[in-house]
Amino acid sequence: MKLIVISGRSGSGKSTALHALEDEGFSCIDNFPAGLLEPLIQSSSEAEIVQDLAVCIDARNVPKDLEQLPERLSALDQIGLDVQIIFLDALGDILIQRFSETRRRHPLTHVTQDLREAIDAEREVLAVVSELADLQIDTTTLTAAELVVMIKTRVINKSAKSISLLFRSFAFKTGVPIDSDFVFDVRCLPNPYWQKELRSLSGFDQPIRDFLESQPITTRLVNDISNFLETWLFEFEKTDRAYMTVAIGCTGGHHRSVYIVERLSTHFSQNYSDVLVRHQEANNLVGATR
Repeated sequence: MKLIVISGRSGSGKSTALHALEDEGFSCIDNFPAGLLEPLIQSSSEAEIVQDLAVCIDARNVPKDLEQLPERLSALDQIGLDVQIIFLDALGDILIQRFSETRRRHPLTHVTQDLREAIDAEREVLAVVSELADLQIDTTTLTAAELVVMIKTRVINKSAKSISLLFRSFAFKTGVPIDSDFVFDVRCLPNPYWQKELRSLSGFDQPIRDFLESQPITTRLVNDISNFLETWLFEFEKTDRAYMTVAIGCTGGHHRSVYIVERLSTHFSQNYSDVLVRHQEANNLVGATR
């Protein structure tokens, strides 16, 4: 039996993630009290229930139960239960926008704390859960459908024996993705944007590839990033790390970062079975097992 704990700030997509797991056969419980984790697993075992479980544990919990969550999860790990913690989050302004659109009440708002203050406070309340997370997902630019795809590709369909690698391109002008484990800045490469005939193209297009590959610095940078990742991914794998997100950024997120992500994902797909690609500015999740 597998247990997946979904957590994150309100408005980040926890319900969507739970529904995705439910559609895949998980027995799901929203707003689950952390203090009841062990009784839940014990009762499931006694009843010989083999269905995988998913529970949402968030800021609606009793603070003391959240503080004791590391010990509770450690106890479950010691009995051999496969536990994964997935933490969802998004930029504060996006969370505020989502609440404004749905007109829902944030669980931490009260007469002396407005919505923005509640969202900021929620980060502190959930810090202990965030630190325990096996996978953090930034839903700032994701639609509900794209989050479902993310859950299915990175969590449900993940190979049990392989680290799941996500390479994502992004634009520094819109901010570094908050779920990044490694961030590489490729703005040192010549910018195709300043070539009028290349401006409207993207890193997928052959003219952009030809332009960047004609620059010796491009090969040097790709080799350096690849060598760094090959060294340190191996070390993380030895600690049973299940997920890793590598973010590649340039100014606009259309040319250099897209090209570098495509090259890196192709390279690492040769040795890793779970390699995914996401181009943030293209807002498109791509399976990259190639």
